[in-house]
Amino acid sequence: MDNTSGVGVLDKAAIVLSALEAGPSTLAQLVTATGLARPTAHRLAVALEHHRLVIRDLQGRFILGPRLGELAAAAGEDRLLAAAGPVLGALRDHTNESAQLFRRQGEHRVCVSAAERPVGLRDSIPVGAALSMRAGSAAQVLLAWEEPDRLHRGLQGAAFSATSLSGVRRRGWAQSVGEREPGVASVSAPVRSPSGRVIAAVSISGPIERLSRQPGRLHAATVIAGANKLTEVLARHAAQQDAQNNA
Repeated sequence: MDNTSGVGVLDKAAIVLSALEAGPSTLAQLVTATGLARPTAHRLAVALEHHRLVIRDLQGRFILGPRLGELAAAAGEDRLLAAAGPVLGALRDHTNESAQLFRRQGEHRVCVSAAERPVGLRDSIPVGAALSMRAGSAAQVLLAWEEPDRLHRGLQGAAFSATSLSGVRRRGWAQSVGEREPGVASVSAPVRSPSGRVIAAVSISGPIERLSRQPGRLHAATVIAGANKLTEVLARHAAQQDAQNNA
């Protein structure tokens, strides 16, 4: 079977990524593994590095980059969304507040699933809404475990600080009070991929009058339990997939 697509630059980029699947490579090793000319291999590796598909390790060798993991996580989004509905519904019923699931997309966090409080004063965030990564407890969660350089960039102009995010990592949850919108409080916790990477944030949100100025004291444990359920669903699915592949 012909492995070429007819688009030369993409075929060569795929060859580079396939070569790096075996482990870290110096430029010389990459040239040997791919059969590409040295200038071509270097140009492609640097271009892939620009898009975070490739990065360098501490020895300066090329290795597969974090963007591949992000894309793989997005490919499993259907499984996450299928499980999210019941979990968010249970979270709403337990806390009597609106519940949401957020994923990061570029410089925004997007609500990909929600369970609204049916009556009374509520914080309504429709599915598909793109909110800032500079404020709110879900933004804190989605940024707190990022790579140092991406975390540093994300803090520029943010309503929270590096110290705040350190606390988020230590506790395993985040809260905000009037940070994204006056009068609104929220609590969020991370959903992790089977590899342990934070890929989403489960949140509840509502008026400060109900959630208080310390919403985490009221609801952090419940929100963490909801996020952990989704993490467990993804882990079980990955284990089933591995079992099928190895059968």
